[in-house]
Amino acid sequence: MAAIGTDPGLRVPRAHRRLAVAPVRYLRGGVDSMSAVDTVRNRLDALPDVGLVVAFIASIWAVMLVLAIAVGGANWANLAAGFIGSVTVLIGGYAILALALNLQWGYTGLFNIGIAGFMAVGAYTTAVLTAPTDPAAGAVPGLGLPLWVGLIGGMAMAAIIGGLAALPALRLKADYLAIVTVAFSEIIRLVVNWNGLAEVSLFGVPFGTGGATGISFKSANEVASTLINGVGQPLVTAAEGVGVSGPNLANLTYGILLLLVVAASYWVLARITNSPFGRVLKAIREDETVTQSLGKDTRRFKIKTFMIGCALMGLAGVLFRGQAGYVSPQQFRPTITFYVFAALIIGGSGSNTGSIIGAATFSGLLFYLPARLGENVSLGGTRAPSNIVDAIAGLGSLDPLPLLAYTISNVSTLRFVLIGVVLIYIIQNQPDGLLGHRNEPATSVSLDRPQSGSGGEANE
Repeated sequence: MAAIGTDPGLRVPRAHRRLAVAPVRYLRGGVDSMSAVDTVRNRLDALPDVGLVVAFIASIWAVMLVLAIAVGGANWANLAAGFIGSVTVLIGGYAILALALNLQWGYTGLFNIGIAGFMAVGAYTTAVLTAPTDPAAGAVPGLGLPLWVGLIGGMAMAAIIGGLAALPALRLKADYLAIVTVAFSEIIRLVVNWNGLAEVSLFGVPFGTGGATGISFKSANEVASTLINGVGQPLVTAAEGVGVSGPNLANLTYGILLLLVVAASYWVLARITNSPFGRVLKAIREDETVTQSLGKDTRRFKIKTFMIGCALMGLAGVLFRGQAGYVSPQQFRPTITFYVFAALIIGGSGSNTGSIIGAATFSGLLFYLPARLGENVSLGGTRAPSNIVDAIAGLGSLDPLPLLAYTISNVSTLRFVLIGVVLIYIIQNQPDGLLGHRNEPATSVSLDRPQSGSGGEANE
């Protein structure tokens, strides 16, 4: 009988492998004891997906509340509403984008780094469809359609442009596909920035993109503000009684609505990825050649997946970047693509739950929180040096305050260094991301062999 560790045909279940490699910190009475970190992680792993996401976002809200209480003084309630509302909008926007990218990259292996371009297609299409036909002086007219028509139109146009981009590009390998998508994204940004399309007329109907100045339209945020100031007026009155302003309450309401959109997107993608269609996508990710040998037209599956992901990116372009009712080419630079990839790498590609956790970690803890700390935290009378050399020089006299003051005053810039450090740590020590171990295999049933019981057959 072969030993368990030497039989290549025997696969030990994941839970047993985790226990087998868990670090042992001490022994008591001959019983192995795991470290506190492993204990916490195992308890978090035991939580259902919905419970894990809710608990994680609630913990970020708690951090923002504590910060507001610490620095807000008598105005802490209004500051807390502002912090929580803003971070919720960021989490919602990046979660939609991370879910879309996870469908393309995490499930199908399509390396799309043109996210900003497809966001721009959705945002500008919605803006053109919903902008008023008789705008204020100097503004660009639109078609004046209802917002829900604009949202559907924006998603549809982003999906169509994504399909057109995918038709020739998906013949390429992953790295060449990435080059094509980023080039396509820049083409889109330059087109909407072109003054030739700033204002045009088709069949006597004037409309346009506004060129470099952008275009204004009725956004979903205005709808949320109208809702909270209408049927929600009693809530506004109660909030103002405790010091929370109406705009902060409206922003918090919009953030919660975005989380509802995230929940709906999560449900739709879960239905897709758990279907036979989704199992083909995961098989393409694992080995496209084998999937083709089974009679599947992988190119058709990849085009459909690319279009669905681009439609979600277009929706995020409207609800996230266009939340203020205004879009311009400067809002869709390639840096946002890097942010979405960072969020997905942190959370773990191939896992919808990991996509949301990664988006919340990136936008809430690595992007938003350091900026608020830099604005609201100081070291009393210690003046921040003008450069890093002077800040480090203070360590020679064993005085760390200049370096701390410099770090706090420049934390909005240094947060990108923090993001880089976190990414390096994740890639080296947790390459699957925080929840990458929860990704689903291509098979509909587990292929792990059950361990032999007392009456079963032993491996020989």
